[in-house]
Order: sequence, then structure tokens, then C-alpha cells
Amino acid sequence: MGKLVLLTLLGAGLALIGERLVAIRRRTNASREVEPVEPQNCHLVEGLGYGSEDIDVLPSGLAFISSGLKYPGMVNFGPDEPGQIFLMDLNEQNPRAQVLNISDSFDKASFNPHGISTFMDKDHTVYLYVVNHPNMKSTVEIFKFEERQRSLVHLKTIQHKLLISVNDIVVVGPEQFYATRDHYFTNFFLTLFEMAMELHWTYVLFYSPREVKVVAKGFSSANGITISLDKKYIYVADILDKNIHVLKKHDNWDLTPLKVMQLGTLVDNLTIDPDTGDILAGCHPNAMKLLNYNPEDPPGSEVLRIHNVLSEQPSISTEYANNGSVLQGSSVAVVYHGKLLIGTVFHKALHCVL
Repeated sequence: MGKLVLLTLLGAGLALIGERLVAIRRRTNASREVEPVEPQNCHLVEGLGYGSEDIDVLPSGLAFISSGLKYPGMVNFGPDEPGQIFLMDLNEQNPRAQVLNISDSFDKASFNPHGISTFMDKDHTVYLYVVNHPNMKSTVEIFKFEERQRSLVHLKTIQHKLLISVNDIVVVGPEQFYATRDHYFTNFFLTLFEMAMELHWTYVLFYSPREVKVVAKGFSSANGITISLDKKYIYVADILDKNIHVLKKHDNWDLTPLKVMQLGTLVDNLTIDPDTGDILAGCHPNAMKLLNYNPEDPPGSEVLRIHNVLSEQPSISTEYANNGSVLQGSSVAVVYHGKLLIGTVFHKALHCVL
């Protein structure tokens, strides 16, 4: 009798493991390949060889780029290189990436930048907020941008018990922002368990010096976040559920869910087309290749545009798709007056004239 029970439990356990492995392959689109969609006038950006995970563009066309992210379970081409912030002027015909100097008061050796967001105050001073993972923890760093010197002056480090496993950020006022938590567990193996069991324990939080609170929850892996042009709606990418959530922002900073758009691809960072209000989504068509990196069969890249986001039937078009032969692991895309700039988790960046 005891052996029968043991064999039954063993069989049930093996069946569960097998079912979860199948589920992981499904969630990561392990069998998916993309058909190429590539604009004619594109070139790789010099100097960005260790990733360009997130990009934010000022109305003037200056683009800030976070580079050098070290993320658990992800390949890194510059493991001994500290993270950096680059600047590109998208008004230039052939823009180049320039490293921004950071003030000596900041610990640059442990700089591990992830999501970024800019904020401009009433006197047009520009501040850059950066999600940082020093020693694999999570902080938000506030920098002041000195345009003439092409440098960043570190002003403040923000830490909080709810700022755990932070992925992305969107600034909505002075020291006020929404941020996403992409994993509930901080241990790498437990995050694999979390993914395998399809837990929905991650969230979006609001931070201000007076109040810090969770304002949306129930995400499998809350990732990219951005705000609509009219500042009334927040858009959040759930990378493992392959969708984008539309949430209405209230005066007290709470968020109310309105709709969810399924995309069939793993959505990373989100940005807004300043001319149309469309969402640009940097996506991973096959995340299994991203997690199990093979240079002979690299992860591809995909950029989607979502038109008429708030309508009953938004339309989706592909701005860029490549099987990894040119660009690997796209995480973000921005557009500025007919220019397209695509960033990646650990690879290069691509600039296109549309």
C-alpha cells in the first residue's frame, strides 16, 4: 500500500513537472519565429554594444539610453563593465551615442541601470530618474541633466520596502512616479518557480515623499510602464502574460483598470509616439531564446505599434521584426519625427529613418 501511494505521488509529481515545462514553453513562445519587417534605412548605433535596455526622449529630440544592465539569468556581453547612460540627438542626420559623465559623488562602479524616465520642471530643468540595481537590490536614482556639460549630477537615492525587483518607472511630478515590480521573489530559482506556477503577485506602485502605495496588482510580471499624452492613462506591459493593461489615473494617484490588450508576444518597455499618441512596444518574439542564449540561434527582435489605444478595437502593426541576425533581444523603441530608435537588453541599438 505504501509503495502504491509513493508511486502515485511520484507519477503525479512528474506529470505536474511535465505540464509546467510545457506551460513555460507556451508562455515564452519557445517555438515562434518572426517574419522579417525591416525598414530600408537602418544602421546599428556605434558605441552601444552592452545593451540599450530603456530609452526616453525629450521634446527637443535628445534621447537618454540606459546601458549595461546585469539581470539574473540573462546574458551580458560586458560583465565587468559598469552601467552607463548615453545621450543621442535624434535631430542629427546620423546621430551618435555619447556617454554622459556622472558626478563623482555617485557610486559608478555598482551602477546597474534598468528603466528610466525624464521629468522637466517649470524652468525647463531636466531630471533623469533611473531604476538602479546595485548589488542586485533596487533603488531609484535622481540625476540633474547638465546639457552644456553633457553630464549628470546625482541628487538623491530613493529606497523603500515596496521598491523591490523594480523594472521600469514613469515620472509624473517632482519626486512622484509610478514603478513596476516584475518579480515577487528576489531569488533567481524562486523566480523560475514563480514563472512556472504562473503566479500573479507583482504590482504597480506610486511613490511620493508623502505617500507610497500599491495602485494596481495581479500582474504575472509587470514590466514597462508609460503615460498617455494627456496624462490621464497609464499603460503597463505584463511581459509573461503577453499583454498591455490600460489604467485610468485618478487625482489621488490611484489607478482603475479599463482594458487589457493581448499581443501574442512578450512585451517589454512601452513608449508613446509624441505625434500620434500610439504606443510603441519593444517585444521579445521568443523569450526562450532570450533566457537560453545561443549565439548560433540568437533571440529575435520585434517592435509593435498600437493605434487608437482607447478605442474598442485598437489596431496593431509591426514596425520592425528581425530573427536576431541584425538585432537581438529588443526591449524598447522610440519614434521622433520620422526616426525610429530600437534598444535591446544586452545587444546593440538600431537607428532607422522611416
